[in-house]
Amino acid sequence: MSDRESMIFDVVIVGAGPAGLSAAIKIKQLSADTSVCIVEKGAEVGAHILSGAVLDPKALNELIPDWKEKGAPLNIPAKKDNFLILSEKSGIKLPTPPQMKNHGNYIVSLGNLCRWLAEQAMELGVEIYPGFAASEILYENDRVVGIATSDMGLDKDGKPKDSHQRGVELKGEFTLFAEGCRGSLTETLFEKFDLRKDADPQTYGIGIKELWEIAPEKHNEGSITHTIGWPLDKKTYGGSFIYHMENNQISIGFVIGLDYQNPYLSPYEEFQRFKLHPKIKPLLEVGKRISYGARALNEGGFQSIPEVIFPGGAIIGCGAGFLNVPKIKGTHTAMKSGMLAAESLITAIADNKDSLETYPTALKKSWIYKELRKVRNIRPSFHGGLIRGLIHSAISTILCGLEPWTFKNHRDDNCLKKAADCQKIEYPKPDGQITFDKLTSVQLSNTNHAEDQPCHLTLHDASVPITVNLAEYDGPEQRFCPAGVYEFVEDASQKKLQSNSQNCVHCKTCDIKDPNIKWITPEGAGGPRYPGM
Repeated sequence: MSDRESMIFDVVIVGAGPAGLSAAIKIKQLSADTSVCIVEKGAEVGAHILSGAVLDPKALNELIPDWKEKGAPLNIPAKKDNFLILSEKSGIKLPTPPQMKNHGNYIVSLGNLCRWLAEQAMELGVEIYPGFAASEILYENDRVVGIATSDMGLDKDGKPKDSHQRGVELKGEFTLFAEGCRGSLTETLFEKFDLRKDADPQTYGIGIKELWEIAPEKHNEGSITHTIGWPLDKKTYGGSFIYHMENNQISIGFVIGLDYQNPYLSPYEEFQRFKLHPKIKPLLEVGKRISYGARALNEGGFQSIPEVIFPGGAIIGCGAGFLNVPKIKGTHTAMKSGMLAAESLITAIADNKDSLETYPTALKKSWIYKELRKVRNIRPSFHGGLIRGLIHSAISTILCGLEPWTFKNHRDDNCLKKAADCQKIEYPKPDGQITFDKLTSVQLSNTNHAEDQPCHLTLHDASVPITVNLAEYDGPEQRFCPAGVYEFVEDASQKKLQSNSQNCVHCKTCDIKDPNIKWITPEGAGGPRYPGM
């Protein structure tokens, strides 16, 4: 018998991102009497949301057709697309690939969009609880019956402090998991129910983003620029984005595939170096950096979609991996998946079914699958390098995705070469004006964790960082983390891995790139607090 307080709903949703909020809204639109609760680990809705972002309004048009009249924060229509391939000193403008053209789309702050969606959901009667982290899945007879939030007020050894409060059990007839990319509870569902048995491995990228206020004469509202090439080598997948928002602000960022091979590569430093390119630096000069953040994103696409249902619930949004990589968009597909799951859920309740059995079929008949299948080979074609990827992408585009072959995806955590087989990368020191060190950047993310709490970055084997990672790969965790969490320090004349977990921005890169690291949920409300990202 649990000593935790228990609350009962018809539906429990984990995560107040685009998928979770869209599912909740759709449920209430279809059945106003169905009780819905959303639990969100961020201190507020939108606190942990980070994306470029250019929004395809397709799903929003379906969910809330009168969104303009209701004041949705879609204020900047996309006006002009630019696509460049960079060398170290110059850039060549290329035709914008059809998938990347943005006519009819909007440059948005995804955090602001989620806050607005939350308002729409609450007006319909959805209960939203931010600042509470779902840390445990509740089962009865191998059926998911809800979640429990984490205990608050535990010290670093897991013992109750004077401020200790037990977590709360939130139980529902169905539970939807909308945790986003690499959700910690979602990963346990994959294992328990073997949901990935018929799917390719998921593959990922790390996206690092800054918000800048630039000189008015350099600002071009609605302008969109993407680049490939420098500073990455030809074997490493990635590229940049620059979106001109309102109020002389730009969203600038860099995405790098986490299947990169050189252990000396630092995604954070590659982004800082990118900003020094002659085509980019003038845009930022005399500007002011406002915010910083980082987040992993799914890149596996069509081949890596798992089974999305299990006894008692379903996985929606980026937890299942619906990002369209060539289009560089996943919000519209995440929202649509939540809407489809909601429709299935209402049907299941009405028909007294114990599973959302119509959800997978609805997905396969929807425009999500058509869209992802059409571009299924573009991202994995870059496994052979930049030139091969560009050539195959052109062929795939001409054939409209009808090529009779489907490339396979691979795991990211076994792609690193050993340090002895790679060349060190010398990165320029930060200048404090255009480029910055990690800790200065983390301060801009408003990241905060109580220092005296159990560390949420755990190791399967405490010896591996020294005997394997440092010995054979020169400690790549000190470079792949974009927040300076991991460092090797001297302890009694021996080196050890130190985890500065209070710096963690919840990007999940470590959980992906190093199979020895397991990211678990910290206390609710911890982590970044992104304003306008």
